[in-house]
Amino acid sequence: MITEIVLATRNRHKGEELAALLGDLGIRIRTLDDFPGAPEVEEDGLTCEANAVKKATEISRVTGLTAVADDTGLEVDALDGRPGVHAARYAGEDATYEDNCRKLIRELSGVPRERRTARFITIAAIVVPGEPAQVASGSLTGYITEVPAGSRGFGYDPVFYVPELGATLAEISAEQKNRVSHRAKAFLQAKELLRVRQSESIVGA
Repeated sequence: MITEIVLATRNRHKGEELAALLGDLGIRIRTLDDFPGAPEVEEDGLTCEANAVKKATEISRVTGLTAVADDTGLEVDALDGRPGVHAARYAGEDATYEDNCRKLIRELSGVPRERRTARFITIAAIVVPGEPAQVASGSLTGYITEVPAGSRGFGYDPVFYVPELGATLAEISAEQKNRVSHRAKAFLQAKELLRVRQSESIVGA
């Protein structure tokens, strides 16, 4: 029976978002802030899945708890799929969200709207101690704007426009985002995997 999980992140914004998505499982949700000695896992995988599985596996090993990790890539068609898996470090190792957005807008300078198509892809990995990883995924398509819009969210949210919403991800509420985003889709799948695991544990008890 899983009574608590650890989210393999120290990113406050992401931790709050994921806790909201998983909050109704009846499981205590912790983050790496609760484990100051936990290592920073190097995200050196060639894919988002490799990074997510590596993080979840290492954090589960260190904490002895079921770990949930994710990695998100941003694929921009006009940039041949860049920044891809390197989205978080697009403007450099110590880049801020604003640095990454500015670089993306700069590289798309002069590209017309119809060619600014892009997609977010999130992979979530769950690792129960001593077991292989389970993986869930989610994606969201949209356009990269010419200027940032909105003050909510984080990362590339201010420059990622979703036609169905008529807004960037930074212009909608957290509740809306948690219904439609790539991360929400991946973690709703992950939540179902955890729910099934809980049900099996109860039946087998």
